[in-house]
Amino acid sequence: MQQKGEPWYLHAGLYVIILILVYLLIRVAIVEPQEVMEKEKYFKAESRLRMVNLREAENLWQSKFGKYTDKLDSLITFLKSSPLVEEAMNKVDSITGRPANPFVKLSNGEYSWDSLAFTPKSHQPYTLKIDTSTNYDTVIDRRGKIVRIDSTIKIGSRYLIEDPDGYGKIGDLYNDALKNTASWE
Repeated sequence: MQQKGEPWYLHAGLYVIILILVYLLIRVAIVEPQEVMEKEKYFKAESRLRMVNLREAENLWQSKFGKYTDKLDSLITFLKSSPLVEEAMNKVDSITGRPANPFVKLSNGEYSWDSLAFTPKSHQPYTLKIDTSTNYDTVIDRRGKIVRIDSTIKIGSRYLIEDPDGYGKIGDLYNDALKNTASWE
């Protein structure tokens, strides 16, 4: 006696389901992680370029005003309007004759001052802090009595630029050796 086989459309349906599952597996296991990694690489590089430009802006601000600033809006306005920034961007190295522009172009190939305030991934503002240090000096007369205690408050001798997305930081509030140093350099 001959047994009747399974219908062909049942096998065809199973093959279609297997092909769909293989496609989904390839998409989830290979393609999408590569896309995520490429986006993450872009966000990291772009964020670091923006922080480098913020560092250069802080250095120009410090050369003009004698201290650093913790106001991101003021720094962006300074970049847009100060002739000191234009002069720094158009400077030429006297030895090599090459441009000595301290600012780096962003990933799109432009200098976009408005975009420097926000991270490319989460669009949160960068954390910008400056230090405040208080120095105390005791004034003593000839007899050894304390006459008074003078205090001097110094604001803005060090700064810190930090990415809220975790791609690094530039500067340090407590150590002069790390004043203009990026965490990835």
